[in-house]
Amino acid sequence: MDVDSPASRTALGAAAHRARHQLLDGGSVFEDPLAVAILGVPEDELLAGGSDWRMRFFVCARQRYAEDLLADAVARGVDQLVVLGAGLDTFGYRNRYPGLRVVELDHPATQAWKRERLAAASITVPASVTHAPIDFEGDPLLEVLAGHVDLDRPVLFWWLGVTPYLTTEAVVATLTALGTLPHSAVVLDHAAPNPDATPESRAWHDARRARVAALGEPWLSQFAPAELAALLQTCGYDEVHLADEVDLVRRLLGRPRSTESRVTHLASAAKGWPRAAGAQAVRS
Repeated sequence: MDVDSPASRTALGAAAHRARHQLLDGGSVFEDPLAVAILGVPEDELLAGGSDWRMRFFVCARQRYAEDLLADAVARGVDQLVVLGAGLDTFGYRNRYPGLRVVELDHPATQAWKRERLAAASITVPASVTHAPIDFEGDPLLEVLAGHVDLDRPVLFWWLGVTPYLTTEAVVATLTALGTLPHSAVVLDHAAPNPDATPESRAWHDARRARVAALGEPWLSQFAPAELAALLQTCGYDEVHLADEVDLVRRLLGRPRSTESRVTHLASAAKGWPRAAGAQAVRS
């Protein structure tokens, strides 16, 4: 992979996990026909890079979770999706929902590099996709969003692979801002403390933490599921759902539930969310 790109190393790693899942697992958890192409790496080189199967399945499970919730939102009439810190996410370029607008927020340099990758892979950027530049450190989120999204109507936010690398204060500030909108929903993943982890799980967790820290992107925050649920409610969300990524993966693969220790979790929250007759909310 282009390690000199403006994209974060962890964002590149997530893209590689999505791509390897297509090659190694046949997209059994999450299908993405553009995942390999957008990386621009030969398949043999991509596979030679190795793959942590736990992270591979988690990265793909969280994307599947987000896209299932999007399908539910579209059934409710929602036609605005914002991807915060989009990285090499490919959804906007394989969007199957007519009328759905996709806004990708990311650093300008990362977006310029992504557009180069899209062009090199001959992936068309549809008119329904907007690349909205933002400096997450300094630009006011709602002001940037207001230039690209109708904030008075329902909007779904994806915030994946981001929160562990932010301070607790930054996470709270973002959720508080999104929670001021009259009709919004957010899907996110988060690191979680696990005092009951097995020695094997704890060793894997510690090795993962050390690996991303060595890349210059250390974990800065974590939330116990109940703690995050309380935070989301404090930020104004009246519908909060917690999901277990291990059980999600096992369900998608047709396997029984597991008692394995978890260190990462998924969550979704909504306020003022539209109802759709006959639509069933996605549950893990």
